[in-house]
Amino acid sequence: MQPYELTLTDAAEAIAGKDLSPVELTDSVLRRCEETEGTLNAYATVTAEAARSSAAQAERDILAGRYRGPLHGIPFALKDVIDTSGVPTTAGSRVWADRLPTRDSAVMERLTAAGAVLVGKTHTHEFAYGLVTPQTANAWHTDRIAGGSSGGSAVAVAAGSATFSIGTDTAGSIRVPAALNGVVGLKPTYGLVSRHGTAPLSWSLDHVGPITRSVRDAAPVLDAIAGRDLRDPASIVSPNLHRGRTGSAGLGGLRVGIPRNHFFDNIAPEVEEAVRTAVEHIVELGATPVDIEVPLTEHLLPTLWGHMSPEAASAHEHHLSHHADLFGEDVRTLLEAGRLIPAGDYLRAQRSRTLIRRVWREMFETIDVLATPTVARTATGRGQSAVRWGDGSTETVTDMYVRLTAPANVTGLPALSVPIGFDDSGLPIGLQLIADQLAEPDLLRVGTAYETAHDSSGHLGMRGRPSDSGT
Repeated sequence: MQPYELTLTDAAEAIAGKDLSPVELTDSVLRRCEETEGTLNAYATVTAEAARSSAAQAERDILAGRYRGPLHGIPFALKDVIDTSGVPTTAGSRVWADRLPTRDSAVMERLTAAGAVLVGKTHTHEFAYGLVTPQTANAWHTDRIAGGSSGGSAVAVAAGSATFSIGTDTAGSIRVPAALNGVVGLKPTYGLVSRHGTAPLSWSLDHVGPITRSVRDAAPVLDAIAGRDLRDPASIVSPNLHRGRTGSAGLGGLRVGIPRNHFFDNIAPEVEEAVRTAVEHIVELGATPVDIEVPLTEHLLPTLWGHMSPEAASAHEHHLSHHADLFGEDVRTLLEAGRLIPAGDYLRAQRSRTLIRRVWREMFETIDVLATPTVARTATGRGQSAVRWGDGSTETVTDMYVRLTAPANVTGLPALSVPIGFDDSGLPIGLQLIADQLAEPDLLRVGTAYETAHDSSGHLGMRGRPSDSGT
């Protein structure tokens, strides 16, 4: 096994035990990046020289007894909507083509303090407003989409050109690409991770979170980046982030909700079979199954778009007025449409969201975790715009991918995507776990128990070296 193939947890243990050098690990990851970038194009910018310098400093600090914890000396990638001083942050747009931030984002500050080593900035759908990331290929089949908008971040982790990465999630943009590339994606509770220094899309829906190879890996990254930050008005304090976190196999006492509506409507048979089997395994580990009717599902997508469209248009009002021609056609169309939404509709969406949040919080009085597919089907072909279902209905690729992830953004509740296998085409399938506010430990408990029992370990992106096949 090459160092780039290690999970964060395994690499951190080797570094702490002085069995692996941060320089050796970083060099391995950078070599892997050179091998895969021509095919996958996960990165907008690779900071190889700075990464090697940071790794050398991490090695000196560790040898001198100044070990900072499990991220010290670990190479990571940052989505190209998150500011890094002296490194271009373009958000995948010609609007920001020459932008060079002079200050770090809150997330970058925290990761630097933890001793992590930045490898580069990963591609995103323009200004994180899309579910495709057209620049980047899927890590398993290069003729399929990477998913978005954190597509580059997920592909880098799956391929081994980053040990972990950071993405953003407004309607599923961490979990969708994680599911499509066979890695773990965690969208934390709204406000748990500061968005200061991150390009806004929809202020009331935007989240920042980790993408990793295992659920165990997600925990130390979340620990490093979570915390109150007065520069983000939505930032909250997390009093019990470690509550319930365990690597044990048992799930006794935990109630897992199995939805009988919405989440299994119009999904690929292979996805449904894999998810239901995974839930059965979770029950075998001691969880109690609870059949549940999820409330107000018919209002979820209208409420999501009722917030995201006008908020995105407002965030980019100056760009639309002065540089509209620099946007890609798909994003420009969405932004211009958002300008047309009346204030009354926006207020109605807010009222709807208040009601949805209330009844979902009530639902979590009867369950601890809701288990669903992450997305309705595996990665579509690049350039495909719609899917047709068995009942004869059609759905846009965007609506299809956002349909099952949007509820966690509307409610602000934490959600985790865990890889659980492959379809007949060899494409990864994801299980989504949603929990109550600040119940990330419950998500990590379930996800860790599942991957431990089934040796899945979120390491799907390394098995068979997906990007090497070029298929």
